[in-house]
Amino acid sequence: MKDMNDAPPVGMIRSVVIVDDHPLYSDALAAALQLVFEAVKVSKAQTLGAALDLIESGDLPDLVMFDLKLPDVCGISGFQRLRAALPDAPILVISSLTSVQVVQALMEEGAAGFLPKDASAQLLRTALQEIASGRKYVHSGYQSCPVAMVPEDRFDASHPKLAELTPQQKRIMKLICAGKPNKQIAYELSLAEATVKAHITALLRRLGVQNRTQAAVLVESAQPATAIGSGEADAQAFLSH
Repeated sequence: MKDMNDAPPVGMIRSVVIVDDHPLYSDALAAALQLVFEAVKVSKAQTLGAALDLIESGDLPDLVMFDLKLPDVCGISGFQRLRAALPDAPILVISSLTSVQVVQALMEEGAAGFLPKDASAQLLRTALQEIASGRKYVHSGYQSCPVAMVPEDRFDASHPKLAELTPQQKRIMKLICAGKPNKQIAYELSLAEATVKAHITALLRRLGVQNRTQAAVLVESAQPATAIGSGEADAQAFLSH
């Protein structure tokens, strides 16, 4: 992150709350913030509950940096609760949940920006500068999402509900995660739009979710059983840029 050393002070960000359950990654973000904003106060919380306690105690930050996957919540519901508790402060979501469906839902719910967890220090600085200037930031790589970004192992036996989907439902689910509307899904799979709607209704029922966004979060949250230390790996990737 040496490229941040010469960054000029931007905006009026004096206090930041980092909500992430991986200490190494939180420390990396805190160090980056110190290089972008002069004398910034950084508070940390490892759960949504702890973050809400900070806010209730009167710690009202100028910016929140929020991970979607926390011990007490996963998905945009945690963001929605934080947004309701802190309606005026910008919230920059930094997460490994990166489907277009999830990102679009976050921005519609009022997020100030989105970055994937493997973003470089340069991208973080750009996002912070944009948000401090009153604008929103979503990296261009996540404004559209190729189907290939949803790997097949997200549908394996490590998540029983996803493993129960039929091959056609899995194909449709991958297109949903890529942000495709029903009409486009019908075109790409050579199906009638009514057939696509029927498949979506069935797969939502099978997954036990109410809408496409919740389904996308479920897919994004399904990690292979062998994946460990992902937060530490993300922090190392961040620090290496």
